[in-house]
Amino acid sequence: MSPETPRFGRVLLKVSGEALLGSHEYGIDRVVIDRLAEDLVRVQETGTEVCVVIGGGNIFRGVSGSARGMDRATADYMGMLATVMNSLALQDAVEKAGVPTRVQSAIPMSSVCEPYIRRRAVRHMEKGRLVIFAAGTGNPFFTTDTAAALRASEMGCDVLLKATQVDGVYDADPRRVPEARRFDRLSYMDVLTRDLRVMDHTAVSLARESGIPIVVFSIHGGDALVDVIAGRGRFTIICEEG
Repeated sequence: MSPETPRFGRVLLKVSGEALLGSHEYGIDRVVIDRLAEDLVRVQETGTEVCVVIGGGNIFRGVSGSARGMDRATADYMGMLATVMNSLALQDAVEKAGVPTRVQSAIPMSSVCEPYIRRRAVRHMEKGRLVIFAAGTGNPFFTTDTAAALRASEMGCDVLLKATQVDGVYDADPRRVPEARRFDRLSYMDVLTRDLRVMDHTAVSLARESGIPIVVFSIHGGDALVDVIAGRGRFTIICEEG
């Protein structure tokens, strides 16, 4: 497939840690992460600048750790470290697919990746490198969804792409409720007032304040990411107008 004219100049892709599980119950499915890397490379080939935020739920979730009696801040820091492991795995896969990649962590760990520096991240993308933001915001009590909205705002992204397990936003989980209603378009306020939980309220509010549309689509299936960048396929767009 030949590269197409990109619909967006710069995008941030948010991928949950659970999306990397594939057929496994824990950890990283190499087939899944290699496919994601190939999709990211194809997007880069269209001329779109790409940055990524990955969750850590396939390894450790701070909220679940806290629920089991662990101190919430400690559990969240452990979850941040899980995102660093996922980011390094994706960096390895993307570079093997032929695109130079940089991991920047909100928690400094210079032996394995760069510290997060906004101007440096922008420069990397301008030079054709893919940038992966690790360790969330670097603070407990904030989700990687919020980190994604924050980084998208700081990077001046045209859109925040939220890769999920289903092909858009529904009023209930379609995997459990077959009659759940799917939305093609929503406003930020629709998501907040209906408590649709596609992203946490802080993330949606930050995207609204920055005027960055959120596009929710399924990570599964071939060409999903490329199609969304080109404005094709099934997805839900969340913006001011709805």
